[in-house]
Amino acid sequence: MFFASDNTSGVPAEIMAALARANEGYARSYGADDIMARVTARLRALFDAPEAQVHLVATGTAANALALATLTPPWGAVFCHRHAHIAEDECGAPEFFTNGAKLALIDGAHGKITPAALTEALATTGASGVHGVQRGALSLTNVTEAGTTYTPAEIAALAAIAKSHGLPCHLDGARFANALVATGATPAEMTWQAGIDALSFGGTKNGLLGVEAVILFDPAKSWELELRRKRGGHLFSKHRFLSAQMEAYLQDDLWLRLASHANDMGQRLATGIAALNSAALTHPCDANMVFANWEQGGHARLQGAGAVYYDLRPKDGRETARMVASWNTTDDHVDRFLALLKG
Repeated sequence: MFFASDNTSGVPAEIMAALARANEGYARSYGADDIMARVTARLRALFDAPEAQVHLVATGTAANALALATLTPPWGAVFCHRHAHIAEDECGAPEFFTNGAKLALIDGAHGKITPAALTEALATTGASGVHGVQRGALSLTNVTEAGTTYTPAEIAALAAIAKSHGLPCHLDGARFANALVATGATPAEMTWQAGIDALSFGGTKNGLLGVEAVILFDPAKSWELELRRKRGGHLFSKHRFLSAQMEAYLQDDLWLRLASHANDMGQRLATGIAALNSAALTHPCDANMVFANWEQGGHARLQGAGAVYYDLRPKDGRETARMVASWNTTDDHVDRFLALLKG
């Protein structure tokens, strides 16, 4: 019953097999390997974006920070949700890699920014001229940190507001596959067709050993990101081991099948919790992340039996928690958790 994070799961057999194959013989280094060429072609086809540029890194923090540094000057503000991963979980990496850009935090229910809130934030930024930070970029997260999703139409509405002020748009897609499965959107509809300029295309949370892709839909930005990746220490010499993971991930829609299973398990858990008189969901569960509260004593029963999840701060006299289902979560894991919670 391991629901702490989809980061805690292992690696599918297909990925390990691809790494073993990549380990045979020799390959060009620093991204010049033949596998990387196939990965780039595959992602361009998936996104229906023949000029998109693809850059692999090992962590989501590196993907987000390098993408935002490429889009935002040091005197800029990155507009994001108050609880975005870049704001709460990356130890100031976006500010560090942008050389000082400020995060402009926007409130919003269930982890989502509304057009009205973004419009207000834009109106109050840069008003003091040279004395204040200027408008820099918009960063959205899908799946959000509250487990909800933006539809392509919602992304397009926010991106249109940002672009009316001349701002580029970044999408943190650490759980991009989960968002696609949840909404039924295509990769193109969720990104460049909705106004996204740079995507952090996640893999690690969905089963990879450690690979994320920065996809730039404006090829003119590619060389700058290449330089930033190298200067920041995120260009792997034995790059083929990143490429091999990503190629296997994309083969035969493995990435979507893994995300679909994780979402199904998240929905099973959320439905079960919502059916209990003693528990309730605190955010809508759109994908594989479940937020809930329950009566006192639930933590003791669950954790005493070995369940692992995020035990959050109590609120209004009730215990609260975050659970995340993974590509290898089973029906039995979910059902045992629910039985313990029911008491």
